Amino acid sequence: MLEALTERLGAVFTRLAGRGRLSESDVNEVAREVRIALLEADVNLAVAKDFVARVKERAVGADVLASLTPAQSVVKIVHEELVSLMGGAQARLQFADAPPTVIMLVGLQGSGKTTFAGKLALRLKEQGRRSLLVAADVYRPAAIEQLQMLAKQIDLPAFAQDTRKPVAIARAGVEEARRLGIATVIIDTAGRLQIDEELMSELDELKAATKPREILFVADAMTGQQATTVAKVFNDRLGITGIVLTKMDGDARGGAALSIYQVTGAPIKFVGVGEKLSALEAFHPDRLASRILGMGDVLTLIEKTQSVYSLEQAKALEQKLRKNDFTLDDFLDQLRQVRKMGSMSELMKMIPGLSKALPKDVEIDERDVKRVEAIICSMTRRERARPDVLNGSRRRRIALGSGTQVNEVNRLIKQFEASRQMMKQLGGKRPRLPFGAVGR
Repeated sequence: MLEALTERLGAVFTRLAGRGRLSESDVNEVAREVRIALLEADVNLAVAKDFVARVKERAVGADVLASLTPAQSVVKIVHEELVSLMGGAQARLQFADAPPTVIMLVGLQGSGKTTFAGKLALRLKEQGRRSLLVAADVYRPAAIEQLQMLAKQIDLPAFAQDTRKPVAIARAGVEEARRLGIATVIIDTAGRLQIDEELMSELDELKAATKPREILFVADAMTGQQATTVAKVFNDRLGITGIVLTKMDGDARGGAALSIYQVTGAPIKFVGVGEKLSALEAFHPDRLASRILGMGDVLTLIEKTQSVYSLEQAKALEQKLRKNDFTLDDFLDQLRQVRKMGSMSELMKMIPGLSKALPKDVEIDERDVKRVEAIICSMTRRERARPDVLNGSRRRRIALGSGTQVNEVNRLIKQFEASRQMMKQLGGKRPRLPFGAVGR
């Protein structure tokens, strides 16, 4: 998502390279191209116009700093304005002084509220906060069962009652959390295919009955400007405290991420980046702005690494590298750790400069990673520890067992040996990232 915007803005800045000063005509050209890029990304028209006006005002006649090119000056201005456009700084969840903290999820049907409830509960659990998931959607078939299943997956309690009264369920759920000493209550409310008075009245009653500390509007990022319009209606009626954008890993234009704060005044707090319950990220305006402008996102990459890779594991790997004792078993372990962090394509975009250096049409096929895993898993323990014993017949057996070709087995062994040799030459320096994160 937002790749087209990144490419369009990159082309604008490339054309500015080499100029010693920004003239007004240069700025007008940039402003026109940026406006077109934003509109093509499905950004709200009024938001796009205001954004371009602010960029233009700051850029006209701007002297180029001694250490910067004109393109870098404009990038800096655009980056700062993008950050401001999306809220300026990270907006964190607010918790009540006296537990339980009630978090009410609202939004249209199909936006991903129930799945987000599970993701949020897992995230809070990892931070040491236990949550009770309350099933207040009594209309959608299997909504209650879905929430209960998600709660079971993450070993947290779910609360439901055999009644068709959402307000009574939510009120009883809060009382149950208070009785059990649970710190957080996450209420999954019903949605509709479109906004109607019945829905909004029910949400009004839920708000009055449970007094939520947070009211999070969950929006499907792939719906574009519609998400912005609907969010404004919910905000005007309920006073939402934050936005959650789901399906940010999709291929839609993504204008909602750049419009919704300006239209509603409610900050984006989380983004869903995949189907897994762990695929939830806190929203950082500065980091997304950097990724849009092709600057990468090192901080998020580090956080992802730390979530799957402990200090003890890093030290153990360091010792193996120092002794030149890195085996295919270690390689497989590193590969699996990296896969937990997300898709290879997304990880590479977080590395500054790499997304620009790679050809536009390059794609990392996740099936290639699975083939590598299959090849290594088809080896014996001795073969993984000592790849030098892999003669022709062994390689044919491995290819047959992994459903691959002999040349793919040969290529993997060659790449592994080259990587191990590189690590040896580096003198076993402590790795900052899992081995596979900077591999192929």
